[in-house]
Amino acid sequence: MMGSVVHCVQMTITIRPANSSDAAAVLSLAHRLEEGVAPWREQSAVAAAVRSWVESALGQIENDSSAMFVATGGASVVGFVTAEEKRHWAGAIDTYIGELVVAVPAQGMGVGRCLVAAAIDWGRGRGHKRVTVQTGAANSGARAFYAALGFEEEDITLSYGLD
Repeated sequence: MMGSVVHCVQMTITIRPANSSDAAAVLSLAHRLEEGVAPWREQSAVAAAVRSWVESALGQIENDSSAMFVATGGASVVGFVTAEEKRHWAGAIDTYIGELVVAVPAQGMGVGRCLVAAAIDWGRGRGHKRVTVQTGAANSGARAFYAALGFEEEDITLSYGLD
């Protein structure tokens, strides 16, 4: 996918592979990945992990087994998605969506759907049969978004606090 123009509800966006000049804009949106994390998790550790994930993804944009796509509206990056190959414990190689972020002003305009479509197309082009994504149980917005796209919940992680 070299870049595609998509008409969303209230704006025209372009979906294209990320490049190194997108790093600052992508990192400025990364904090949105902190939303919906269980409240008992240390917030500063969550923020550090999120930044590390996104920096790592930016460092892999030339890697053949992963991809990052950005959505731009005009000159601004309004969202991004990362995709990589990940082996499921049952053996299949899936496309894994590691991060999906849409800027608050662009929410509800189809940007997230377009970014997920780019990740799906990337995986399909690699011959993968499934796309997987993880999100927090408390992130009801993300869970509803993915369900509306046809994603089904597969694994559940349970947590018990040891006071």
